[in-house]
Amino acid sequence: MTTQSQPALALRGLRKSFDRPAVDGLDLTVRAGEFYALLGPNGAGKTTTLRMVAGLLAPDTGSIAICGIDALADPAAAKRVTAWLSDEPMTYDKLTPSEYLAFVAGLWGVPLMTAQQRARELLGWLGLTPHANERCEGFSRGMRQKVGLAGALIHDPKLIVLDEPLTGLDAGSARIVKDVLRRRVAGGGTVVMTTHILEVAERMADRIGVIAHGRLVAEGTLDELRARTGDAASTLEDTFLALVGEPTA
Repeated sequence: MTTQSQPALALRGLRKSFDRPAVDGLDLTVRAGEFYALLGPNGAGKTTTLRMVAGLLAPDTGSIAICGIDALADPAAAKRVTAWLSDEPMTYDKLTPSEYLAFVAGLWGVPLMTAQQRARELLGWLGLTPHANERCEGFSRGMRQKVGLAGALIHDPKLIVLDEPLTGLDAGSARIVKDVLRRRVAGGGTVVMTTHILEVAERMADRIGVIAHGRLVAEGTLDELRARTGDAASTLEDTFLALVGEPTA
């Protein structure tokens, strides 16, 4: 993990309501160069938070700063340094992975030679090189997820925002995706990820944030979270359930 003074993500007083508050005065800081896992029960506000960070939802109140950029005042600049990948990535069925990456790179204004080099690297890292010229319409969910991740990374973002990126992936595909994310963090990038797979958070995250009812209820390393619950030997699952007030088995 790299050490930099300016946070990759800073949320202050973030609020968003639908029929009820989904995000309720959330304050959150993610350091540059770290892998941050955001955990919480269903309906806690995780996806709503990440959609606001990605610029897909406007907050009712509050501020969002991405690598020092005011994302509400200058959303285009914020998006240029941000990647977004949902659990249902959109790909174009009639395009091949190579064509899709060229298209996305063009939207971001990535120079042609740079785009081609990055596409080769991403396709190689994600095991997609043998399928680079096949239409996406015949791809499995896991392959589509990997194509979506490649598209999210083609403009070399500083902050990578992922909402349940491993959902529905087989073990082999999940390992490949995790390896690519580790590679990005090792290179100085920042990853913020929601996941229901607690083992992934336990093994990959530098810090873990626990959100409930739209608020951050705990944050820290796994050892720090265990200290909050008073059980230094507890699993992340037991620690998580204790922090969000759910009964353990």
